Amino acid sequence: MPSDKPAAARKDAHLDLALDPGTRSQGENGFDRISFTHCALPEMRLEAVDLTTEFLGYRLSAPLMIGAMTGGTARAEQINQALALAAQQQSIAFAVGSQRAGLEAGQTARQLRSLAPHIPIIGNLGGVQLAQSGGLDLAKAAIDDLQADAIAIHLNPLQEAVQPEGETDWTGVKQAIAGLVKSAAVPVLVKEVGAGINATLAVELFEMGVTAVDVAGFGGTNWARIEAARRSHDSAMFAPFLDWGMPTIEVLQQVCEACPGQVVIASGGVRHGLDAAKAIWLGASMVSAAGPMLANLGATDAITKIYQPLETTDGAGVIFDRCAGSGGIPPGTGAAGRYADHALITPPLHDLITQLELLTAIAAPARQQRHSARFWQCRQSAKSAAAVRA
Repeated sequence: MPSDKPAAARKDAHLDLALDPGTRSQGENGFDRISFTHCALPEMRLEAVDLTTEFLGYRLSAPLMIGAMTGGTARAEQINQALALAAQQQSIAFAVGSQRAGLEAGQTARQLRSLAPHIPIIGNLGGVQLAQSGGLDLAKAAIDDLQADAIAIHLNPLQEAVQPEGETDWTGVKQAIAGLVKSAAVPVLVKEVGAGINATLAVELFEMGVTAVDVAGFGGTNWARIEAARRSHDSAMFAPFLDWGMPTIEVLQQVCEACPGQVVIASGGVRHGLDAAKAIWLGASMVSAAGPMLANLGATDAITKIYQPLETTDGAGVIFDRCAGSGGIPPGTGAAGRYADHALITPPLHDLITQLELLTAIAAPARQQRHSARFWQCRQSAKSAAAVRA
């Protein structure tokens, strides 16, 4: 089997550096600027909260996704297998990292589909690679190999610029995305990797026929810092760009307002269920998180307690919103997957869902906006269920 040792070494270095606190974004993503008003009298049963949602033709336990992290190496394969199984057991969506290196090395990721047959699995390829000769064929190979339900094209010009071996010819990417939308057998998603997608670009992408946009704002995993840490002697010239990007909350709100009715995915520093609840309240259709899992990858247990912080907080927000009549937040399964000794063990991801459910019940937003419609929907769903039982 062919191998690409430099690419594999780079991918593994990315994982190690992503675990280093020094490569985290030093600015804030905006989630802490938003607060919910507590509702002391929710008038509902917590277990009646229904946070299920539809995404890519699947019914999920919550509007949550394990975000793209890695791919293309033996280590990445083990991590992705653990994550796929965890997502399957908790009925949430799962996105893989870039498939380019693996495909070019003759590797396959098709085993992930057998581990997760009943959830959406999203493939991944870089926009720069898509625009190169043979890019459309590579994207279709990524879809076919993974039996993916959709493919995400990631945009990462800053990362490529800072990366020692980065590819910095960004011409033709927009045209390539439009071509993929027309020719691909599955929906096409577009995402950034941590600097954000602004509202103007999001409108353009939806006009091309893209199914969903992941705003991937600033405040989470910082790829500029990760790539700068890989440079031996000239990283200082990139210092002004180490915390470059649009805060997640700001770009999410702008994109949701500019693209009503479209599928907008929130990611970029989501720490727990309360952050997820805030993103959904602002208009996100789905919330994607990777950092909380990455933080546990260096431990012996590999991927442990990944979503516990997310799950607890989300429930709280669900309750808050119910009191104001804003409806419930579709909860996501928070969850920890664990991969050790080639055995997949999935600790409960239910904490994240619990946090979202609780939030739906006890959070009363101080002001009502059209973006709170999803809270209203969940709240009414829970009340209807309670009425039927009565």
